Amino acid sequence: MDNNKAAAGKTSRRLYVYNGGFLTQKRMRRILTLSGYDVSLGKPSTDDLIGVWGQSPTSWRGEAVANRTSAPVLRVEDAFLRSVLPGRGGEPPLGLHLDTRGVHFDPSKPSDLEMILREDPLDDTALLNRARDCAEAIKRAHLSKYNAFDPATPAPDAGYVLVIDQTSGDAAVTASRADRNAFLEMLFVAREEHPSARILIKTHPETAQGHRDGHYRDADLSQNVTFFSDPISPHHLLDGAIAVYTVSSQYGFEAIMAGHKPVVFGQPFYVGWGLTDDRMPLDRRQRNLTRAQLFAGAMILYPKWYDPYRDELCSLETAIQTLDAHTRAWRDDHLGWVASGMRLWKRGPLQKVFGQHRKMMFEDHPDKADALAAKTGRGRMVWAGKAADHDSALRVEDGFLRSRGLGADLIAPLSLVLDDRGIYYDPTGPSRLEAHIESSPSLPDAATLRAEMLIERITSAGLSKYNLTAKNFPADLPKGRRILVPGQVEDDASIRLGTTDVTTNRALLQACRAANPAAVILYKPHPDVEAGLRTGAVPDAANIADVVLTHTSPIAALDAVDAVWTMTSTIGFEALLRGKDVTCLGTPFYAGWGLTEDRATPIPRRTALPTLAQLTHAVLIDYPRYFDPVSGHPCPVEVVIERLLQGTVPRPSRANRLLAKVQGVFASYAHLWR
Repeated sequence: MDNNKAAAGKTSRRLYVYNGGFLTQKRMRRILTLSGYDVSLGKPSTDDLIGVWGQSPTSWRGEAVANRTSAPVLRVEDAFLRSVLPGRGGEPPLGLHLDTRGVHFDPSKPSDLEMILREDPLDDTALLNRARDCAEAIKRAHLSKYNAFDPATPAPDAGYVLVIDQTSGDAAVTASRADRNAFLEMLFVAREEHPSARILIKTHPETAQGHRDGHYRDADLSQNVTFFSDPISPHHLLDGAIAVYTVSSQYGFEAIMAGHKPVVFGQPFYVGWGLTDDRMPLDRRQRNLTRAQLFAGAMILYPKWYDPYRDELCSLETAIQTLDAHTRAWRDDHLGWVASGMRLWKRGPLQKVFGQHRKMMFEDHPDKADALAAKTGRGRMVWAGKAADHDSALRVEDGFLRSRGLGADLIAPLSLVLDDRGIYYDPTGPSRLEAHIESSPSLPDAATLRAEMLIERITSAGLSKYNLTAKNFPADLPKGRRILVPGQVEDDASIRLGTTDVTTNRALLQACRAANPAAVILYKPHPDVEAGLRTGAVPDAANIADVVLTHTSPIAALDAVDAVWTMTSTIGFEALLRGKDVTCLGTPFYAGWGLTEDRATPIPRRTALPTLAQLTHAVLIDYPRYFDPVSGHPCPVEVVIERLLQGTVPRPSRANRLLAKVQGVFASYAHLWR
């Protein structure tokens, strides 16, 4: 059974602690509480437990009390996927190991993890499939215990031997009875066994940052032995290695998952199962495990994973999605941004999304913005519609599950896209979304299944980009084959860049009627056009369409029709999600992949033929970033869906609504100044 599910409903047991961290670190205490432990101060009885942090310098306090009272000890450690930054940066852990027998890195006695690996059958097909899928998801997202690295950092040319250094005084090194001499022996053996290979000594991140010493010195290097301290994805680094040597680093576990049989000079949890070349064997471990079995024990059955959005214990799958969202935000934003083309009302919401690691700076003049970015070491971003003359900037736009309400009403977005190649609505050039779609047919099965579940959740809940409440929807529509024609803002960039022959709402209606003379055509004006904020009105729409749907939800309209005709509207994508036939007279992001009937000139670079689920994964998972307005943190798409369904999305303030009305007045009279 999943360890996190087993904790549900468990009767609390008092856990006496003698380390202030158990009281001051809220996340740690919350995970303990959810796992069935009542953190307490005082003197325990034999029925209580004593909590200590692994084998830390403060653990002796709890051990001394345990010796006097005979109360058992619960050893607490960070899980193997911890956070973006190390704990010294103040970031809380995503999961914990709660071990009633020992600690996983200490071979002097079996830990709970060792007993799982020794005695659990580990033969459940569903469990092992989960293990394989999670291992693939971790690799695809380039996740590790700590994640302050850029996956784009190149690896050295393949063919090297990796020798993994660890920090001096590391409890995992001490527990394996290793010291500097053991590390020197390991380097000597690596050179002896690979005499002609390049050897890279992988420096521990805390050593590279100057926080803690490692075991190797400059004097230990030679012609073919060099330090490697670049902040690189361990998955990239392991892919290029021909051999891996370690004492007890988690890198050894990751090396196993990458297909290596690492040479191990200590006795960490992953030795003794037939997956490592053990130079210090642990005789009591005699079982042979597969990689999936080792992963299942260490990553699914052993840890307690925490969901910060729902404040509950969770599965490893949910933990991976959480860490992926936080890590992606750090990798995008940690250098900071100089932003251009951002209207005043957007700056606060954008600061919440992109400015959590380093505050954003705003400068609209292209040359000044470039100079400011160069001076401060920040990246450049620009609102996609204002990108002229900002050639070096990444494009920013709203995502496809945006909010509950319109941007014209100054409602902050829950999703945003950050595109380093172009922007999704401009088919005249490539975009990051296009690249995601092009590669989506190679998605692993688990990722495709996630997208299928996402489609089901969105469609069954009736969610859309703006999630407007359905109003004034006709009770009785004419019978027959019904086609929805969604109106658009006619000066929108997606029409200007993505259409040729048909470029107005009226022309779209006429083309649909000409091709479908017997169909029942429903025309839905764009909300911003109905509000008088943008261009695109069709005064004689009722003469062409059978029904004009005013002030109503696009989802209610989609539910009532069989097909959609559009230029480039996002409603076409929402129609695909709901199994509707979609005809495109322009080239929106979802056209040209074999899922729509395309009447515009095809784009030769769009060659992939993804399934709907694969397209959806690219559009709703890979491309946008999501922001949880409740926790104030980056989040997976599933959290945004829950917030929209639960109504926990904050409403705009009265000042925001007043500003929106003022904006509407100025927009209505803008033509007088043109």
